[in-house]
Amino acid sequence: MRGLGDRMILYQDRIAASLGLNNNDFISVDILREKGPITAGELSKLTGLATGSVTALIDRLEKLGYVRRQNDPSDRRKVIIVPLYENKQEVSNAYLPLHSALVKLASSYTVEELELITQFLGKASTVLGEQIHILSSTTGNKSSS
Repeated sequence: MRGLGDRMILYQDRIAASLGLNNNDFISVDILREKGPITAGELSKLTGLATGSVTALIDRLEKLGYVRRQNDPSDRRKVIIVPLYENKQEVSNAYLPLHSALVKLASSYTVEELELITQFLGKASTVLGEQIHILSSTTGNKSSS
């Protein structure tokens, strides 16, 4: 799992570079794609970045057309960050070779095997999310002392 994780990070770093982004910015774009529109404060919590850093990040991503700001209709003080990821054809094109290779790999498994793999990956993702939360809590305590 660690080797797979390392390769995923390296692959994502190469994809980010091919799109003219740094990896942290691209991770934020992926978080927004997964979560949908969220506030800058929520993005700060999810990335672990300080609010000032998130503001600069949003400025960069907005300038490049990856996100747009939208006023929060329920609280005028808040701004919602709306992902525009799906509108970026170069992102889809960048992932196409990986997608094709993984579809080819998946075709070598039975439906039952794919169901088991999917179940495992879903549960592994949940475990990773829990571990990220635990590490974020303990890291936050260390950096504030």
